[in-house]
Amino acid sequence: MVLAGIFIYHRVNNNKNLKQFEDLIANISHNQVVVTMSFVLLLMIVNWVLESLKWKYLTLELSEMTTWQAIEAVFCGLTWAIFTPNRIGEYGGRVMFLPNRKRIHGVFAMAVGAFGQNVITNVLGLTALIWFAFTFHPIGVGLTMGLSVIALGVIALFLLLYFNIGWLVMLLNSISFLKKYHRFFDIMGRYKSEQLLDIMWFCLARFFVFSFQYYLVIHLLMPSLAIFPVMMMVFILFFIQSALPSLDLLDIGVRNFTASIFFNYITDQKIAVMAAVSSIWLINLIIPAILGSVFVLKLRFFDRTS
Repeated sequence: MVLAGIFIYHRVNNNKNLKQFEDLIANISHNQVVVTMSFVLLLMIVNWVLESLKWKYLTLELSEMTTWQAIEAVFCGLTWAIFTPNRIGEYGGRVMFLPNRKRIHGVFAMAVGAFGQNVITNVLGLTALIWFAFTFHPIGVGLTMGLSVIALGVIALFLLLYFNIGWLVMLLNSISFLKKYHRFFDIMGRYKSEQLLDIMWFCLARFFVFSFQYYLVIHLLMPSLAIFPVMMMVFILFFIQSALPSLDLLDIGVRNFTASIFFNYITDQKIAVMAAVSSIWLINLIIPAILGSVFVLKLRFFDRTS
């Protein structure tokens, strides 16, 4: 985090970078900013409503839940997530809205949804990395093809494991000291292929919603950039971000550092890239976490003892 902070400080205090950014925003009208950022905020709501619907779908086998209760659970989880490494607190925040006897089951149900989201991120991220290698680092056809085959193999493995998640349950059941807990993680094996596919559609829809948010802000600041390379760089950003341990409150440094490195291949507007990444971090994580604090407080007033 300290290294990322030094990196960002250096970028922002570079006179050339500042001058470029000032020239860039001088051409943007107030109406453009208002319309674009309003749409980005709207997409933030769409993103988390989709996640809420996915959570409601995942918990169908555990407890009846209204769409509003699912929304409350997701936003409550976001508040807990920003204070915990790798967003582990999000699990605790969500399952508090389930009956007491189903809360541990809910952790494993949520793990299925998180795995589905991770599969989408890895599949599209690795695809973007293949494009990146071919486009910006021609290291020879043989080596590039070899790396592509490895990436495609990893993609196939992720998809195979996801649609056969029952294998993980079998593995857990084969470990002697875990057998007595099978009633908790057996929930993962209940999801059939059709249900897993439905869950993945939710994950894919969310992925393209927040990818489009990035594109809208980047296009606002740098309209000359073509959509395809921008989206490829965004996919790579998500991929690397998902692989690194992080804390949401400090995640902004890692995001800016990663984005600055990769977007440098398609633009020299370093501060504009950092501004885009920072605004999405604020809109997609911090604002929802603040809103979710209302639902955290609400937990004091009811107790699901059934």
